[in-house]
Amino acid sequence: MAEFKKRYRTTPKFRNFVVWVVTVVISLLIIFCANKIVTKDLDILNADGMYAEKARITSIENTESSSYSISDDLEYQDDRIYFKAKILTGEFKGQEVLGAQTHDNYTLDPDQPLSVGDKVILYNYGTKEGEADWVFASFYRLDGMIRFGLLFCAALLFFGHIKGLNTLISLAFTCMAVFMVFVPSVLAGYNVYVMTCLTCIFVIVMTLLITTGATEKSLTTILGCTFGVAVAAILELIFEHALRLTGIIDEHSIYLGYLDSGVVIDLKSLIFGMIVIGAMGAVMDVAMDISSSLHELHYRAPNLTFRELYQSGITIGRDVMGTMANTLVLAYIGSSLCTILLLITYSGSMRELLNRENIIVELLQALIGSSAILLTMPLTSLICSFLYTNKSFLKFEKNLQDPSNDYDPNAPVTILEPEHKSIIPKDPLINLKKHVSQKTPGRKDASEFNGYYYEGEALKERRTSILTGLGKQLEEKDEKKE
Repeated sequence: MAEFKKRYRTTPKFRNFVVWVVTVVISLLIIFCANKIVTKDLDILNADGMYAEKARITSIENTESSSYSISDDLEYQDDRIYFKAKILTGEFKGQEVLGAQTHDNYTLDPDQPLSVGDKVILYNYGTKEGEADWVFASFYRLDGMIRFGLLFCAALLFFGHIKGLNTLISLAFTCMAVFMVFVPSVLAGYNVYVMTCLTCIFVIVMTLLITTGATEKSLTTILGCTFGVAVAAILELIFEHALRLTGIIDEHSIYLGYLDSGVVIDLKSLIFGMIVIGAMGAVMDVAMDISSSLHELHYRAPNLTFRELYQSGITIGRDVMGTMANTLVLAYIGSSLCTILLLITYSGSMRELLNRENIIVELLQALIGSSAILLTMPLTSLICSFLYTNKSFLKFEKNLQDPSNDYDPNAPVTILEPEHKSIIPKDPLINLKKHVSQKTPGRKDASEFNGYYYEGEALKERRTSILTGLGKQLEEKDEKKE
């Protein structure tokens, strides 16, 4: 164990690997423990007396048609197609059952006719549909989505390599946090405001530690994201009271009020969750863009002052802000396009349309999200400029990442990741000069190798593990020749 610590304690790559493992393990523990707590007395995904199973059509039996007149000009026609299907899931798995698909001339864009081999979802309500016990619900579409998801994952891994893998892991944890903890907690009657804030904090910290590691970029991005989410939460609370929102924005909100679970859901708090969680993704994107850009800028131009670095961050943020605000507005419009079309058709005036609560909430989502982005931009720039130009922080960062202070010649040479560029020479193509006129006979200095020397610092100062390691190896070769 002592030898292991001696060889790997100074390896930045190993440190980041430890942080990654710890983050993944802690995230799994938090999610599963929280899920056990919030679902303790919750009964979901369990409809008594009703079965919904996946099946494959094995044969089409016959079709029954019936019609009757509603008026002199209107006639209602109903077609019932009987088929046999093999159940593929659940307690009826393997059984061949009789099912029915119903069509009528009043249903807009009805389902396509069934054919042998189709995979479908069948319902059994305990009552018969004509002669059949099972009723056609929909075509089974999950297989296609799984294939598309696997294709997306493969593309992400192909183009992103290890970053792509970390992105997939963080995305999986985000979905688990929302659907295994946040959603059940709302149904179980927990405070939506508190659960929203806890979910956002968990997602921000977990995502950045997994995708970026324990670096200065992670720290600055976490601080910027937390501030942006706090801005969105405060603005929502202010306008929720000022606009006298009720939380009833569509028929789904009304149905939530009639749940027989014994839990009363605060509909206004759901608006808080919708807006804050929706804004979190955009805020995280902007904070990372600014933090990463300023980190790279400071690496390329280390002599930039605090003011210059801050102004650069503001310039970058302005460019990002314009496109990101459009992204939020278009995303919210796209997600509620059918509702907007319906409301426009049945509204008497533009004033009435814009005053509807569901339209107000959509506008509020876009405005609060854009405001959070706007205020995240200067604060993230301020944090990055202060930390990247702060000598004590840079010294702490170098001590954290630079293994030269306790160099072990037997340890493997570390190949530095992009996050650790700050500990290697700032511009190696310029700073490594051909040593021609200053050659001296005898033993070479540890900083000199293959006729090159490093001009950036005094020769007596410590070097990084890579430069020191190369120097040590060349020294041994020279001693053997002598």
